[in-house]
Amino acid sequence: MGEIQRPGALYQQVAAEIRSGITTGEYKPGSLLPSEAQLIERYGVSRPTVRKAIDALRAEGLIEVIHGKGSYVRALPAPAVNIERTITRSGKTFRTGHQDWQQIEAPTVHRTTTTAITGQLLELPEGEALFAVDRLLSDPHTEARALHRVLIPFATADQAEELAKAPDADPGQIYALLAATGHELTWDETVSARMPLPDERDALRVPDVTPILLASRVTLGAERRPLLLEELRTGADRAQLAYHLSADSPRALRTA
Repeated sequence: MGEIQRPGALYQQVAAEIRSGITTGEYKPGSLLPSEAQLIERYGVSRPTVRKAIDALRAEGLIEVIHGKGSYVRALPAPAVNIERTITRSGKTFRTGHQDWQQIEAPTVHRTTTTAITGQLLELPEGEALFAVDRLLSDPHTEARALHRVLIPFATADQAEELAKAPDADPGQIYALLAATGHELTWDETVSARMPLPDERDALRVPDVTPILLASRVTLGAERRPLLLEELRTGADRAQLAYHLSADSPRALRTA
């Protein structure tokens, strides 16, 4: 391939050519990219241009630069673990898909307030007081990690005396306590992806420039009023979220 002829900044053109080579399989996962000198000769550009192109691809997570060795195409393995997001019920017992994950440390309980995002999901004004329960979980088979947070409005805790005394009960127990008060529970869930905050990256042990998955689950009671909010965060390189779907009526589709 000779000098590049694409529009745009020169380093972006070089990055696009290398990215295309990765996509088409010219550069295999785990393989060493051509050296700076080889890329300079191949594309007819300067050393700073090549370095900017490599930096851009590294920021995208496509390559890994190892000092003294060169630039390698990152291997992108299939997710190591499925996290089942369905909820099952047997009598008065509820189970969640991460029920068997191990707690790396004891859950922490503290008071916090709603943000613009969590307040909208809970249909509460920003700054409303809540119980927050944080857990760091690990899959016993793959050692994939997840951060799990439960936000419990005070009004919800007041409905179940045991929940007010022990907000750090696991989600299945919380569902059972709420069901025992007469609620016919349903759940809404949304999933998004974003780059991790520094403390999230350290806790989850995700590589640089690796996004995390964020699943936000709202437990709904009578008249679809939000009762609590759960947030599950995990590295997108180690896990994927799995759901059971059925062709039921629109009303039933809202029920887990």
